Amino acid sequence: MEERQCGSANLQLSALGMGCWSHGGGDYWGESDQNEVNHVVRRAVELGINYFDTAEMYEGGRSEEALGQAIRDLPREDVVIGSKVWPDHCYHDTLIEHCEASLQRLGLDHLDLYMLHWPIHPRSIRHLTKNEAVINNPPTIDEALEALGTLKTQGKVRHIGVSNFAVPRLDEARGLCDGIVANQLPYSLITRAIEYETLPHCRDNGVGIIGYMSLCQGMLADLFATLDDVPVWQRRTRHFDHKKCDMCRHGSDGAETETEQALADIRAIATESGMSMAEISIKWAIANPAITTALVGMRTVAKLEANVECANNPLPIDLVEKLNAATAALKETLGPSFDYYDSVANDRTV
Repeated sequence: MEERQCGSANLQLSALGMGCWSHGGGDYWGESDQNEVNHVVRRAVELGINYFDTAEMYEGGRSEEALGQAIRDLPREDVVIGSKVWPDHCYHDTLIEHCEASLQRLGLDHLDLYMLHWPIHPRSIRHLTKNEAVINNPPTIDEALEALGTLKTQGKVRHIGVSNFAVPRLDEARGLCDGIVANQLPYSLITRAIEYETLPHCRDNGVGIIGYMSLCQGMLADLFATLDDVPVWQRRTRHFDHKKCDMCRHGSDGAETETEQALADIRAIATESGMSMAEISIKWAIANPAITTALVGMRTVAKLEANVECANNPLPIDLVEKLNAATAALKETLGPSFDYYDSVANDRTV
């Protein structure tokens, strides 16, 4: 498995990383078997995957607990563990307490990478918590980064990162902390907004990119015959008409025509090339050298081995260009905002 340097940091991540949101089980992804998690994680390490991504909010902390059990008997140097803290937990002392709670759930004495899960500002906070006390007196980015610096000094965090930070918020954070090494961002064939500004900015400033939603929660794995078959939790993005989903909050007509056409064209290119949609989609994400690691959720050893096989065989440049052309209209329709769950006016990333 190829390893890539994370920006300008002394941190090497496998080109394919494991997204661990589903580990531990819960309402969003359904049940999870710990024995299967153990097998998948340990086999992933055998196959060269070293980066495992979780967060305190994933399955209410159960993701961290499940990952912690899975890596318990593995050599610490074989795994790179990243976790994230929710914005309303970013008061200085609270953030430190939450990091220590994540470490306890993971059974670790330090995190390799600890990230702010979303930008910290009133618009973002209002969408991520119902706690009126926090909404009326939110934490600040200054105190959050100061707390992260404290954790790094204490040896509880090796590297500091952010997630879902557009250029203005990233530059603000980097102005307060010169040690931000990674920005975790949505990136797939049907979520290409970061290509407009954030991806090149990160690349040019030595900030690694951890790409998530590589298979767009199953849409690029060819799991659904039509957009109407996509489960309601996965139907909240601006790809979909808000009128068809009560859980949507973006309020727009979406981009269903462009999304359907893009998926059909990706499927046709994959079939013509002798690949599955999932395979060609993972290969496409990894083909971008600005992406340090592309995260994929892998719940079975069979899926893991198939994904590793495709990650180890690069996508020819002509197919990259063909897929870019096939998804260009959707990229243009969705525009440069990569907060796919909210309206452009309420974009939480900027």
